[in-house]
Amino acid sequence: MNIPAALAAEFNLTAAQVAATVALIDDGNTIPFIARYRKEATGGIADTVLRDLDERLTYLKNLESRKAEVLRLIEEQGKLTPELTAEIEKAAVLQRVEDLYKPYKQKRATRASKARERGLEPLADTIQAQRLTSGSVAELAAPFVNPELGVDTAADAISGACDIIAERIADDADLTAALRNLTRIRGALVSEATDANEKTVYETYYKYTEPLAKIPNHRVLALNRGENEKKLRVKVQTDSDFFTARIEKDVITNPNSIFAVLLQTTVADSYKRLIAPSLERELRTALTERAETDAIKIFAKNTENLLMTPPVAGARVIAIDPGFRTGCKVAVLSETGRLLDYTTIYPTAPKNDVAGTEKMLQKLIEKHQINVIVIGNGTASRETEEVVAAFLHRAAPQVKYTIVNEAGASVYSASKLASEEYPELDVTTRGAMSLGRRLQDPLAELVKIPPKSIGVGQYQHDLNQGLLEKSLTGVVENCVNRVGVDLNTASASLLTYIAGVNAAIAKNIVAYREENGGFTDRRQLKKVPKLGDKAFGQCAGFLRVAGGKNPLDATSVHPESYSVAAELLKRAGVKDKELAGGGVADIEQRLGANLQELATELNIGLPTLRDIISEIKKPARDPREDAPTVVFSREVRDFNDLVIGMELTGTVRNVVDFGAFVDVGVKQDGLVHISRMSDKFVRHPSDVAAVGDTVRVWVVSLDKERGKVGLSMVKDE
Repeated sequence: MNIPAALAAEFNLTAAQVAATVALIDDGNTIPFIARYRKEATGGIADTVLRDLDERLTYLKNLESRKAEVLRLIEEQGKLTPELTAEIEKAAVLQRVEDLYKPYKQKRATRASKARERGLEPLADTIQAQRLTSGSVAELAAPFVNPELGVDTAADAISGACDIIAERIADDADLTAALRNLTRIRGALVSEATDANEKTVYETYYKYTEPLAKIPNHRVLALNRGENEKKLRVKVQTDSDFFTARIEKDVITNPNSIFAVLLQTTVADSYKRLIAPSLERELRTALTERAETDAIKIFAKNTENLLMTPPVAGARVIAIDPGFRTGCKVAVLSETGRLLDYTTIYPTAPKNDVAGTEKMLQKLIEKHQINVIVIGNGTASRETEEVVAAFLHRAAPQVKYTIVNEAGASVYSASKLASEEYPELDVTTRGAMSLGRRLQDPLAELVKIPPKSIGVGQYQHDLNQGLLEKSLTGVVENCVNRVGVDLNTASASLLTYIAGVNAAIAKNIVAYREENGGFTDRRQLKKVPKLGDKAFGQCAGFLRVAGGKNPLDATSVHPESYSVAAELLKRAGVKDKELAGGGVADIEQRLGANLQELATELNIGLPTLRDIISEIKKPARDPREDAPTVVFSREVRDFNDLVIGMELTGTVRNVVDFGAFVDVGVKQDGLVHISRMSDKFVRHPSDVAAVGDTVRVWVVSLDKERGKVGLSMVKDE
């Protein structure tokens, strides 16, 4: 297989783009580095596409490796033919390679293998040839009777021969492929309850049937979970008569032979005993893999949107982690996230100390010039919010407040990382700090939490954990490198996601910073233990030095392009202080040259030249500026405040296959079903909404018993 050509066709890219990208990947370059600094080679392929291409590259390499292995194994058996070689070499998927290898694969003892050991293969050949139209099958089988081999009667011989034929039918690669495709088209996934009288969340599936070709991914995952929890029995249902008739067309070539009826029985046995169970396993696995792949993509997209939530600059924060019996933990943070104060308040049951809570809030607001209060959305959130909102309305209207998602905060606060960062604080105070910092800089804070604990997916605990971890790690890397980090303030956990930086190097960077009083020049990175030239090349452009010796160190211009950037600044008459003072908005006018001609003159690619000019215009521009801003204050705070038809502003907290969950201020997020997301056809909810979006919604249903809120993004006229 010509892998670059295959990838080019699949991703609608040129062969040159793919060949260059593959060469860069094979040379050990990271995806963020390739996406940002090798645009000339790749043609500007985005980081997300590069990761997909890298994944497919790995698959195709594995496919070619498996082909070579299978060819070797069949060759060692002396059974490899030119025709079989050609079929294996042109296989485009692993499934086809395995189908072709199946007849030659060493199997555990089967009925067919035992029959072969008893010398019954010649009889199977005779039956399958179907040349005889008269005579007795039993008479033909008589010479194969051999009690010493366990063949006591002619019937035993016939039965063993049929077992061999049944296995041959099941091992036919082309027939298997055809039956697999037919099962996908005509089969259905059916489920039933293991105990029809038990009340569970799976009651919808107690007697359920849906075609394999139509079943959506979230239902596949729901059925799998019900089956794993032993609440459901799930199977693939097919019309066996149709399928056996289809197999007979291939197998029974002479309907007038004396073996026709025997072969009909053999076909039915082969399908029921060998083919159908095998295809059911394969198709259930394929459905699960498809569903998991889709769920992981949704999870990854949601995680990306959450991580790219813009930071709230200048926020001096009181962060409250709500609770009942043990009270609400409070952490007070400076604009940079430094802990200024911490305490506990008791606005909720059983103490209901509203007066004490208000007094403490007033004291902290005045002492630390607080302008934002953050409240976690977990247990006691609504009750805490009521007290805080009433207090602010009456005594501190200049202070805004908002709710933040607590998902993963407890994971971080009890982690080894948190105890290393704040050994003197208890886990609850660390948790409150995490909530406040999620508002101030979501990306820097959320990278401290395992991505799958952020809670913006569906069925995350049921998914392939290795694939989920790999995908989410890639998303975090994309986001961190897209934004870039301050070399002198970034935590080790944040630095770990920078291209070319592993956990050991990240710790060494922090240690160097602590020992030497901070970086003043990117080149000092080369003095960090274990950070060699290769790692420097990968990471330098993403690590910023604010206020350093060279103002270019505060931008995303890579050191390899400093000479070009310096020449541009010289031609435009830009002084260092001008660049350091916020950028040069009119750099292109000052240069007064055609960019293509300038790129040729400077011997640099046009994409890189444009990136350098963009950085000179606005150094280290934060791409998160384009994202929706945080919603402050709430319109409602209690389920009982909601009425059908009410119009609300909400924040999208999660996007799943069947819709989006929106926080409108009550404890339970409301669901906007996909059918209510637009007045036009919506292929997938992620086409309409993203995590962090601010949306206008209307209440369309209320289930007080279960605390469920139905919302619509389309106003009901």
